[in-house]
Formats: sequence, structure tokens, C-alpha cells
Amino acid sequence: MKMTLTNTNMQNINADWLVLGLFENAAENSQFAEIDDSLQGELSRLRERGDLTNRVGDLLSLYDLPEFQSPRILLCGLGKREEFDRTKCSRAFLTVARKISEKETNCVAVSIPEVVSNSQLTSMVIESATREFLVGAVGQNLYQTKLSRFPIGELTFLLGKSNDETEAKRAFDYGTITGNAINTTRELINRSAGDIYPESFAQQVKEFADRTGLECEILDEKNLAEEKMGSLLAVGQGSDRPPRVVILRHQGGGNDAPTLALVGKGVTFDSGGLSLKPTDGMKTMKCDMSGAATVVGAMQAIAELKLPVNVTGYAGLAENMVSGSSYKLGDVLTARNGVTIEVLNTDAEGRLVLADVLALAVDRGAAKIIDLATLTGACVVALGEELTGCFSNNQPWADALKTAAENCGERLWQMPMDDHFAELLKSDVADCKNVGPRWGGAITAAKFLEKFVGKTPWVHLDIAGPAFASSNKPHREGGATGVMVQTLIQAASQFTA
Repeated sequence: MKMTLTNTNMQNINADWLVLGLFENAAENSQFAEIDDSLQGELSRLRERGDLTNRVGDLLSLYDLPEFQSPRILLCGLGKREEFDRTKCSRAFLTVARKISEKETNCVAVSIPEVVSNSQLTSMVIESATREFLVGAVGQNLYQTKLSRFPIGELTFLLGKSNDETEAKRAFDYGTITGNAINTTRELINRSAGDIYPESFAQQVKEFADRTGLECEILDEKNLAEEKMGSLLAVGQGSDRPPRVVILRHQGGGNDAPTLALVGKGVTFDSGGLSLKPTDGMKTMKCDMSGAATVVGAMQAIAELKLPVNVTGYAGLAENMVSGSSYKLGDVLTARNGVTIEVLNTDAEGRLVLADVLALAVDRGAAKIIDLATLTGACVVALGEELTGCFSNNQPWADALKTAAENCGERLWQMPMDDHFAELLKSDVADCKNVGPRWGGAITAAKFLEKFVGKTPWVHLDIAGPAFASSNKPHREGGATGVMVQTLIQAASQFTA
């Protein structure tokens, strides 16, 4: 997508669509007055009747206004000026992008409201608009023969005369890189399990690493056995598709600098194993590798941004299937770090995959760790489908990640990690069991993972709710969302030991 910056008056811009963001308070919208005058007060009448509210994401299309060269004008509500932030900005422009991308469009012009015409807010609008036009123009219809969404060719921003074009270009570039990274994650998740399985995931990531300059290492089943990753291997042994671990390295900080590890659960399809899921529970289980896909998208952006830090991404990949060789209830597994695990539910497999990969990250010298997983339905029960659950063994590190999420408009909520939850995982035959009681299930899952990170500062993000949307909304495509890609990029950019 190409960008153009201009100071041209909005009435003289000739684009397929002219997008005007409007705040709820009419006095804060100079664009509103210009259009209202050209329509002999029609917008004011619409506002008085309640048909033009300017709530976040509310849209109103106008066509062929005589005083405007652009044939289509789209008014988009931005909400209250005093409440305008990254989250509302992103939601507004995603709604716009989804509306416009329904038909082929070459050029879209965006007029930045004068009230946000200072360098920081203008950059936020440009960055968000760029990213959301890339993300909103890509649907989940990868297998449909007829396209239902179309990419935007050119994005023109109408700036005030005081705006810094260099900073505007930087914001556009950042929005482009992060938008493409989110789409990488979304496509990996949205592809069917027939296309994305451990070997094909690893091969796709290897090709992408070659393009972006990331170092890539792939551990096959022989390597995994040599690394004593018995927990992960057990999950994958029931499938004809052997497991893999993919390791991506970005060495932007030099050989002696500390390393941030990003670890993702990559169960490319989860049948539940012998603890078999019902049909409805299996329908979206291609998305159970969302954590691994999120790590891949973030690593893409980290490399393209050339961040001056060392980051290693780990994707633990397995299929959880049913066969004569499936791992069984009552089996006792030995993880990489020597912890023995009694299996009481083969559908609690993601934590078994992560256990070995987390231990590997620790052994390879990670200074701090973030893991991501569609780990528990219990987290969705607790926090719904919009919030990510955050669990940690180190409060300063958790606080840093919460700040990173807040800075890019993503939502997470920290959950307790009291010691008594670990007591619920005690086993009579092994060091621990892989599930506790039903109650507090998201926390007991996190306490299980904690056994494999030692004293390394660690944050676990349970993205089971927000990673995969069950339906379309005006501001959001159904399917994979790419949640937490931005947060990982932010966390990496601010990383220190």
C-alpha cells in the first residue's frame, strides 16, 4: 500500500473515498461545518434526529456532493474527544476499512481532525489508520473462489501545515510493518489443519525467515528426543504428522546482550486426544496454534523494524490426534527439566507442549520469557472473548507487559498466582498431574507452566478468548484476530534485562 501526504484542502482531494473522522461534540469538528454548509444544514438536521451520533465506529456515507471532488465521503464517529485513545482509534479505522474494502478501491484519503493535529496524536492516527486498512481489508475467506475483500492501493493523509512529514512517514512505516505482521499471524491461524500441520508450519516459517533475515532452527522428532522433550513428544505421538519445534533468532543487540524469549503453543489441530472433544468443540481447533502464530508474526515485525535487542521465538508444534499410539490417561511423562507428569486429561495438551519448550528457552539462556497460548476455556469463562489473561512469577515483568499492551491499545488482565493453586496439581504417582479441579482452571494451568521456568522472569498470556473471533462485527472480521502481536513488538522494543 502506497502512502501520500498532502496539505490540500479536503474539498479539492480526488480520491475514491474521503474519510472524515468526527467527534461527538459538533464544536470540535471543523470538517462537519464545511460539509454541513454545502448541504444547507442537512448534517445538523441528521444530528438533531439522532441519525448522526459520531459514536466510535458509527458510519454515514455521502455521495456526489457538488463542492467535493471525491465522489464518496465517509463520516466516521470517533466518540468523545476527551476519551479518544488507541483502542478507539483502531476500532474506528477497522470499521472504515471493512466498509470500504467490500469493493475494489484504489485511493482512500483520510482527513486528520484539526483537534488532533499535534505530532503525537497525528502519528497515532496515521499509524492506526495504516495498520487497520491493511488488516481490515483482509478477510478469512482464504478458500473462497470469489473475493469478498479488496486491498487498498493508496492511502492519502490530509495533514495540517504544522505537521512533521518525517514523523508521519515513520508512523506509516510502523503501521505497515505491524499490520503485515498481524496478517501473517492471521493467515497461519485461518488456514485449515490440512494445510498447517507441524511440518508445513515449520517449512513456511523457514521460508519467511529467509526473506526477513531471521536465523531459523527446526528440531524434528529425532532432535526432540535428543533434547529429552518427552512431554511434547507424547502429545504428538498419536498423529501421522510428527511434532516440530521452530526457533527464530533476531540478534539485534549483539552477542553479549540479554535475550528475550517468546514462546508459543502450536497445537495445529486439537481433537482432544483420547479425552475426545465433541464435534462443536473441534470445529475451530485449527486455531489452537494461535500462540505459535503470534510469535511468528511478532518476530517478523521485530526483524523488519531492526530492533536493537536480542529476541528468540519458539514455536512448539504438535497435532493432538487419536490412534493406537496416542498417549493415554494414567501415563507418566518426563519433561525436559526432569519433572514427571501424570496425565489425567489428554485434552490438557497445550501445557504439555509448552512445558518442554519453556524449559528449552530457560536452558538456552533466556533472560525473560513471554509465552502465549489458547490454553484454557476457563480463562474465557473468567474474562470473556475480548481480554487476555496475564499470569506471572515476577511483578515488575508483568507490569512492563501490561504497560506495553496499554501503549498499543490491547487489553489484558492480570490473574492471581497464589501458591495454594499449585497444591491442586499434586499427584500420588508423579511430581504433578496435568490438570487440577474444574474451578480456577486457568490459574492451575499457569501454575503448571510455572514449574518449567524456574526463577526466570516469566509472563504467561492465555489468549483463548480473543485469539479467534466466532463471528463478524462491524469493526472486526471473524476468525483469527492477531491479538497480542502488537504487545509483543512493544515489549521487545522496551526490553532490558
